[in-house]
Amino acid sequence: METNGTRCGEQILSYGRVEKVLIGGVLTMLTLITICGNLLVVISVCFVKKLRQPSNYLIVSLAMADLSVALAVMPFVSITDLIGGQWIFGQFFCNVFIAMDVMCCTASIMTLCVISIDRYLGITKPLTYPVRQNGCCMAKMILSVWLLSASITLPPLFGWAQNVNDGRVCLISQDFGYTVYSTAVAFYIPMSVMLIMYYRIFRAAKLSAAKHTITGFPREEDYEEESLDCVAAALKLQREVEEECSTRVSRLLKTGEHHQRRKRKNQSIFKREQKAAATLGIVVGAFSFCWLPFFLVSTARPFVCGVECSCVPLWLERTLLWLGYANSLINPFIYAFFNRDLRTTYSNLLRCRYRNINRKLSAAGMHEALKLVEKPDADV
Repeated sequence: METNGTRCGEQILSYGRVEKVLIGGVLTMLTLITICGNLLVVISVCFVKKLRQPSNYLIVSLAMADLSVALAVMPFVSITDLIGGQWIFGQFFCNVFIAMDVMCCTASIMTLCVISIDRYLGITKPLTYPVRQNGCCMAKMILSVWLLSASITLPPLFGWAQNVNDGRVCLISQDFGYTVYSTAVAFYIPMSVMLIMYYRIFRAAKLSAAKHTITGFPREEDYEEESLDCVAAALKLQREVEEECSTRVSRLLKTGEHHQRRKRKNQSIFKREQKAAATLGIVVGAFSFCWLPFFLVSTARPFVCGVECSCVPLWLERTLLWLGYANSLINPFIYAFFNRDLRTTYSNLLRCRYRNINRKLSAAGMHEALKLVEKPDADV
C-alpha cells in the first residue's frame, strides 16, 4: 500500500485489486443493508394502520434521517475510500456533501435524543402525556429537529468557517469555534440528554420494582383478624354470625378482586417501564459506541493538528466515520427487536405477504390481551 502526500498533509492511499474488492464489497453491503432496513421502517409505519400513531412518527423521522445518510452520503464516502481517500467530485460539491453529511447525521442523533425524552414522558406521565401526544405536536418536534440540524451546516456556506478542500481532500471546517459549536450541538448535548433520560427511566423502573412486591395488597393478618371476629360473633349469636360472616366474606372477596386488578395494573406499568429502560439502554449504548470515538477525534483534531489540515491517519479517521454510520444501520433493528408489531410487519413484508397485515396485527394484539386476562392468579 503506497501513500501520497497532499498540501494539507492528508495521506492518499493506494490499494491493490484484492483490497479494492474487499473494501468495495463491505462498504456496498453496509450501504444496502442500511437502505433496506430504514425503508422497511418507513413502509411499515406509513402503510400499516396499527403503526400509524404519533409516537411512531419519531421513528419514521429517524428512519428518514438514516435513509438520507445511506442514499446521499455513504455512496460518495464509499467511492472516496475506494480510491484511497482522494476527493474527485469538485470543490462546490464538497461543500454540498459536507452539508448533507452533517445535517443527516445530526438529524439522526437529535431524533434519538427526542425519542428518549418521549419515552421518559410516556413512562412518568402515563395519564396526561398521551392526551398531549398528537400528530401536530410530533410534527412540530420533528420540524424543529431538522431545522436545528440544518442550522449547523450553514456557517461554512456563509463564510464563518470554510471547509478544507485543496483539490484532493474534502474536510469539514477545522475552525476552533465552529468545531466546538457543531460537535456540542450535534453530539455532546444530545448524548447528555439521552443519558439523563435513561437514568431517570431506569430509576423509575427500579422504584416500581421495589413497590411492586410490598404495597397495595391485603396482608395475611387482615384475613386472620376477620376470621377471629367471625368466631367471636358466632359464640354470641348464631344468626348474627351468619349475617356478619356473610357480609365480611363478601367484602373480603371484593377486596381480593380489587387488589388483583390493581396488581395486574401495577405489573403492566412495571413491565412497560422495564421494557422502556431496556430499549433506551440498548439505544444509548449502541449510539455511544458508534459515535463517541469519532466525535472525540473530531473535537480534538483542530487543537492538535491546527485549522488548515488533519494530522489524523486517514485509515483511522475513515474507520471511525464508518463506525458512526453503522448507527444508521442498526437503529431499525433495535426498535424492531423490542416492538412485536414492527417485527411482524417486517416478516410479512419480507415474505411478500402484503394482504391482511392490519388484520393479522389486530388478531395478534387481541390474542395477547386475552392471554393477560386469562392468566392464572399464581402467575400474575
